[in-house]
Amino acid sequence: MKNFESLSEREMLAIAISLEEEDERVYADFAEGLKQDFPASAAVFAGMREEESGHRRRLIELYKQKFGEHIPLIRRQDVRGFVERKPVWLVRPLGLDTVHKTASAMEVETRRFYEKAAKKTQDASIRQLLDDLAQEERGHETRAQELREEELRPQVKKDEELARRRLFVLQIVQPGLAGLMDGSVSTLAPVFAAAFATRDSWDAFLVGLAASIGAGISMGFAEALSDDGSLTGRGHPWVRGLICGAMTALGGIGHTLPFLIPNFHLALVVASIVVVAELGVITWIRHRYMDTPTVTAAMQVALGGALVFATGVMIGSS
Repeated sequence: MKNFESLSEREMLAIAISLEEEDERVYADFAEGLKQDFPASAAVFAGMREEESGHRRRLIELYKQKFGEHIPLIRRQDVRGFVERKPVWLVRPLGLDTVHKTASAMEVETRRFYEKAAKKTQDASIRQLLDDLAQEERGHETRAQELREEELRPQVKKDEELARRRLFVLQIVQPGLAGLMDGSVSTLAPVFAAAFATRDSWDAFLVGLAASIGAGISMGFAEALSDDGSLTGRGHPWVRGLICGAMTALGGIGHTLPFLIPNFHLALVVASIVVVAELGVITWIRHRYMDTPTVTAAMQVALGGALVFATGVMIGSS
């Protein structure tokens, strides 16, 4: 890697061209990745791509005047001081918050490069262009805000918020809720069956722990292998699987942990309270994110939980 201070004016222009080309392509990827779910934001980044393209053309014109046709291949990773970028633009689906943070960091980094390069160069025309581009990059965030205000009208902003909520529900809430319901409800039977059969808190805890972890692994793989998310928009399968598996295990462990209390009757009471709390959380999530009426959600969750709980008690008491 080269030190910034050792760069010649020719090399500084070459890396500036490379920076603008890379930023232009990243913004193009942002626009392409957002256009299906967030078309107005995609238009914002398409506009920013056009600005970067204009910067690149001006740099190339000056380079050709000063140094000829050949532009050496020198990239940001060849010079010390540049921040390593994670290729978030390759991830699908793209998240708006991640995209905006990445774009902001790119603008700041490029502006600082131009400011530092302008101070180092002795050529008046090169210094002038680098100063101009630094000023334009400083105003890039303002321009981006103008583009957002121009493209993202109130109704469009509302539509994009609804799209973001839909993606959040598809990719996070649905697999998490499925896991939480399965873990909280399906493990009731083995945990309370073991508790009433043995009348021993430790035995009930071991059964609950095994059932929770086993169910978490099973549900995690089932969710991850259900589809790859390319057509459904449900996101990366292994992320969904991890969320679903973790929430399944958490749902089962919640009412298992009280059986660490040595006193069996006290442990049973605490576990029963935890079960009610778990079913309440599930009801709230179904109402908040799945638009299920509170009474309907409560009745559905309570009925399922009560049936499974009663099954475990009857089997354990027999």
